[in-house]
Amino acid sequence: MPFPPSPRTRSGPRRRSLLTVAPAALALTGCTGGDVGGPAADGSAAADRARARAARDSEELAERYDAVIAARPGLAGLLRPLREEVVRHARAFGGGRKASPSAPPFASPSSASSASGTSEASGTAASPSAAVPGNDKDALAGLAAAERELADRRVKALGGVPGEPARLLASVAAAGAAHVYLLTKGDA
Repeated sequence: MPFPPSPRTRSGPRRRSLLTVAPAALALTGCTGGDVGGPAADGSAAADRARARAARDSEELAERYDAVIAARPGLAGLLRPLREEVVRHARAFGGGRKASPSAPPFASPSSASSASGTSEASGTAASPSAAVPGNDKDALAGLAAAERELADRRVKALGGVPGEPARLLASVAAAGAAHVYLLTKGDA
């Protein structure tokens, strides 16, 4: 005996129609992963300022990593991957010229302080190497504090940034929080 057809009529769109319409809808909403600075990405002045500030902050954080690596070479294995990620963050925000990934891993403290002397907008010390503590634990704690402060500042800035720049800022803030964890996980 064959089963009778279901008396229930389907409501809503069918899978095939969703698969046909979804790519067009994504293109119309700007979710194509294209250029962040395009017209669909809210290229407002606030977003531009937030991107520039985030790039500067990431560059300065990379300089702090350089200073700690130079002063505490035993930490280089732990810090280099985190520093490289900070440089990628600076590039994602349109910066990264000051913080190149090819910087020498064991730069001398004098070269680290001369590279950081151009810090004008963040209010940080002109010489991050002078602020590096004399032991590993304090050096890591200083980097963790800098990462935490920057991540918190980026989260607070989210309210004034539209669309894609806000998503990027949130993602980088989350990465900063992960860096804090990695820098402090040994400090139970």
